[in-house]
Amino acid sequence: MQYRDELEAGREAFGHLIRVWHERNGWSQRLLPALAERLDLGRVHSSQISHLRNLKLASPGPELFVALGRLNHVLAEQAGERGPSAELCEQLADQPELLAALQVSSLPLLADDGQPLGPAQLFEIFVGLRGLPSAFDLRISEGESAALSAALAQVFTAGRPWRLCREQLLQAYPAEKRQRRERFAEVMAGQRDYSAEELDAELSDLRHTLAALGAADAQALSADQFLELLRQKARLRQQPGSLGDGEALAEAIRRELGTHPG
Repeated sequence: MQYRDELEAGREAFGHLIRVWHERNGWSQRLLPALAERLDLGRVHSSQISHLRNLKLASPGPELFVALGRLNHVLAEQAGERGPSAELCEQLADQPELLAALQVSSLPLLADDGQPLGPAQLFEIFVGLRGLPSAFDLRISEGESAALSAALAQVFTAGRPWRLCREQLLQAYPAEKRQRRERFAEVMAGQRDYSAEELDAELSDLRHTLAALGAADAQALSADQFLELLRQKARLRQQPGSLGDGEALAEAIRRELGTHPG
């Protein structure tokens, strides 16, 4: 059974890697497939990216790892440039949206020695033979997921009963799948907690929920910053005399972003 556990752990780690890679660059799931096709680096489908992120792709073919590894090397070659190189700009001249996304951010996947991960290294991560680079370790431990879920619910509901804010929060929450919306509602109502994996996967949409509620710009507040703010809120919940739920988060956000009210 050990090899099955390794495979499952590898699949979870790889899904986390893909999610965080997209989050840190602010990419849509269509960017890598479009870039691979335009540069003739192999075939990647948007559905494969989605399935990898959500741990639904158990046996991807070798072409996927080849394409992702080649793409990663292309991005790594731009690391020393101020944006995409002149050569890459020329190759993407007829793809203005794709080029614009890379100009905003094109961070590659790097191993701990600073070298870009290639097809072989990506495959090794997927099957559990190689650990994640330290910069991509799972950000949330199982031991803190319950406290973070409670903090999240208090922040979003501002301490109000769920029935009084249900419509507002579900309208702000962007995910469309029924299962995810039901899970979000259960966490907000205090009926269950997110697991560490679930919460990690939800961070991007939770940031957009926060933005829709008017508390922070989703682009200005990164997933890592949002997670740290939730940790601060979890600690505040244990301290008597702390700021109220909504105001505590708003003040923390202002400090994090260097902004002031008014």
